[in-house]
Amino acid sequence: MTGLNIQEAAMQKLNPDDLYSLEQYARVRPDFRREVLDHKKNRQIAIGPNATLYFEDRLTMQYQVQEMLRIERIFEPEGIAEELEAYNPLIPDGSNWKATFMMEYPDIEERRAALARLKGVEDRVWMKVDGFERVYAIADEDLEREDENKTSSVHFLRFELAPEMVRAVKQGAAIAAGIDHEAYRQSVDPVPPAVRDSLAKDLS
Repeated sequence: MTGLNIQEAAMQKLNPDDLYSLEQYARVRPDFRREVLDHKKNRQIAIGPNATLYFEDRLTMQYQVQEMLRIERIFEPEGIAEELEAYNPLIPDGSNWKATFMMEYPDIEERRAALARLKGVEDRVWMKVDGFERVYAIADEDLEREDENKTSSVHFLRFELAPEMVRAVKQGAAIAAGIDHEAYRQSVDPVPPAVRDSLAKDLS
């Protein structure tokens, strides 16, 4: 990544040279895991009691890949390439935010009933930069996660920002988030400053 600043480097897709070997990862995992969990604290927004956006970036995706390689004991180049192909698309590109969106209900029956009511909720999640219109999520570009009866409890979302929105965020504009589905209307306005500042680093 020679010639890239820290922020530009953070948006680069992962390649095999960026990863620890299984042996290396076994040694560094406790410290690396603490680093990632601390990093994630300012990269999530709870929208009401049952919905959360977990914003992804290069570090969270490296952790996800390393954990998958560890669990599956993958060390062959082909297997590593498959994991990178699966997770690299969730690294922001400088003009967007990318998030794992979860509808969370502890009771199984309650969750089943809620997901039936919430069909299409993934398309009604929005982010808003102060002074601009809402930006609605582009959902599940990799795989359809809704069927004719219910939505999934997990979706992958992309929020694509216009250049003037990016500039405003970089200059300190507040950010709001919400959901306006008929069965679930909640918002957070503004999101906490620490989260705002973390999300600003995803933009270039």
